[in-house]
Amino acid sequence: MNETTPKIRLRNLRKSFGEKLVLDGIDLDIMPGTSMVVIGGSGSGKSVMLKCILGLLEPDDGSIEIDGKELLSLPRTEQDAVRSRIGMLFQNGALFDSLPVWENVVFGLLAQRRLRRAEGPDRAAEFLAQVGLAASVGALYPAELSGGMQKRVALARAIAARPDIMFFDEPTTGLDPIMADVINELIVKCVNALGANAVSITHDMASARKIGHRVAMLYEGRLIWQGPVAEIDCSNNAHVDQFIHGRAEGPIRMQVRKL
Repeated sequence: MNETTPKIRLRNLRKSFGEKLVLDGIDLDIMPGTSMVVIGGSGSGKSVMLKCILGLLEPDDGSIEIDGKELLSLPRTEQDAVRSRIGMLFQNGALFDSLPVWENVVFGLLAQRRLRRAEGPDRAAEFLAQVGLAASVGALYPAELSGGMQKRVALARAIAARPDIMFFDEPTTGLDPIMADVINELIVKCVNALGANAVSITHDMASARKIGHRVAMLYEGRLIWQGPVAEIDCSNNAHVDQFIHGRAEGPIRMQVRKL
């Protein structure tokens, strides 16, 4: 791969659920060293796009390339090997309630036998330190943590395998503005430390502006605008303008049932 080869390249990506068309021919290039933020309303296809890249959903049509390698034509074991380089921070953390924090953090390393169990607590403490948590947190269970601490533990787990691509699904959802900014700062710090590419989906424009180099907007399953984050306020796109300013009036109409 060279600097002109996209880290992630999507072409004509399509996905439907029954008669509902969710992704309608997505074309997107994410270049090396770039943090891409995908914005859009609920149901616009953001999470479905990530799940197709991750292999959690199978697209109906289209191409997914990582480092110039077409994933969908590879045997499943080779697809899994490529995708193992992706770290994921899920919207609600997705921590295992029955496991202590330290085991959550190094779960992937233990599952892949890249770490002996006896070494787990010490290694987990290293990753917890990177997200600003004390080693003693490793002995707690997820239910004993605040929402912000759970997000940080989930971030520690996402970086544990030292991925070169990181996905963030609504990383600041449910957090107060101060804790949201703490998470944004940690995302920027961890991505930079790893030298990783990042793809984030969010409704939070403060987060998008802080963690993104480029922004793309999905609307009704299509990418309707993309460009540098610094240019989002002068996009000359009425849908983008309405979304980023949170206006009720505009071309985007919310489906509201009348009582």
